[in-house]
Amino acid sequence: MKAAVCRGFGEPLIIEEITLAEAGPGEVRVKLKACAICHSDISFMDGAWGGDLPAVYGHEGAGIVESVGEGVTKCKVGDHVVVTLIRYCGDCHYCNGGNEVLCEEVFPLNKDEPISDASGKKLHQAMNSGAFAEAVVVEQSQLEVVPDDIGFDLVSLLACGVLTGYGAVKHASGLKEGQHAIVIGCGGVGLNSIQAASHLGAASVIGMDLSTEKLALIGEFGATHGINPTDEDAVDQVMAITDGRGADFVYVTVGSKRAIESASSYITKNGTVVVVGMPSSGTMTEYDPVTLAAWSQKIIGTKMGSAKLSEDIPELVSLYRSGKLKLEPLISGRYPLEQINDALDEVRNGKAIKNIIMFD
Repeated sequence: MKAAVCRGFGEPLIIEEITLAEAGPGEVRVKLKACAICHSDISFMDGAWGGDLPAVYGHEGAGIVESVGEGVTKCKVGDHVVVTLIRYCGDCHYCNGGNEVLCEEVFPLNKDEPISDASGKKLHQAMNSGAFAEAVVVEQSQLEVVPDDIGFDLVSLLACGVLTGYGAVKHASGLKEGQHAIVIGCGGVGLNSIQAASHLGAASVIGMDLSTEKLALIGEFGATHGINPTDEDAVDQVMAITDGRGADFVYVTVGSKRAIESASSYITKNGTVVVVGMPSSGTMTEYDPVTLAAWSQKIIGTKMGSAKLSEDIPELVSLYRSGKLKLEPLISGRYPLEQINDALDEVRNGKAIKNIIMFD
C-alpha cells in the first residue's frame, strides 16, 4: 500500500510503498477513505517540534474497519470510524482524572511501530496515527464508530480540527451563556471555536484574523464581529463590543507568539486566555504578572480540546445532523494522495481552511 513519507524536515513528502502490520490485541486495522490536513502535521514536518524520522504523518482519519485484534470490543469489521491521535487506557492517573488526552500508558504500538518501508526499515507512526496512508493500525481507544451515511471527508474533520476547536470552548474553558468570547485565528480550529461559542450562547463572538478573506467567512459560523488585530484601534473595538470590560475568554488557535502575547490586552478582569495553537518549541512569551494577579486573570492551555471521544464524537455528529454544526464549508479542497504536497502548501500558505486527502 502507499503512504506519504517524510524523510527530512522541511522537505516534500515522498509517495512510497509501505508494509503495515496486522492488528494485534486491542488494535484495529482501518482502510482509510479520507484524511484531513492539520497545521500540526505541517509544523511537525517543517521541524518546529522535532521528532523521529522517517515518519508518516496525518492524524485526522476516517475509514472502514478492515480487521480487529483479539479483545477489541469498540468496533467490528465494516464499521465506519473516525481515527484520532488520542490513545488512552482509561485507568492511569490522568485518565482517572478525566484527562484522556494526557494518558501516560505505554502501548505496544508505542514500542513497536506498525509501519515499514520497502527495505524493511521501520517508519515512525507520527502522532499515533500515520494517516497519510491508505490504511492504519491503531489502538481501539483511538476510534469512534460513526453513522455510515455521513461522508468520510466530513467525518475526518471531527478527528482533530472540530474536536479541538469545539472542545477548547466547551471543556477547557467552560464558557457560559452571556459571556464574551474572542477567537484569534479563524482557520480550521478557530472556526470551530467560533461555532462552539455561538452554540453555547455567548453574548458576542469576535473573530480575529489577518486575512480579510477569512474574516468574511466567520459570520457563517456564528461570529458576531470580525476584527483585524493589526488595526490600531483593535483593543478599542473589543471594549466597545464588550461594554468596556473586555472578553471573558480569548482563544488563541494559532501558534503565534504575537497572538499569544496580545491576547491578554483583550480580556476582562477575571478573564482567561486559552492557548490552543502551539508555536515552535522554545518560543517564549512575556506577561505582566502584576496585572495577572491583581485582576485575577488566567492563562491556560488545552490539548485536543480536552476531549473525551466517547462523549464528544456522538455529540458532534448529533449537532451536525441537527444543522447546528457546519462541516461542509470548512473544506477548501479534496486531493488524491499523489497531490498531497500541493494540498499541504495551500494550507501552509493560508490559502485553504481544511484540505482533505481522499483515498480510493
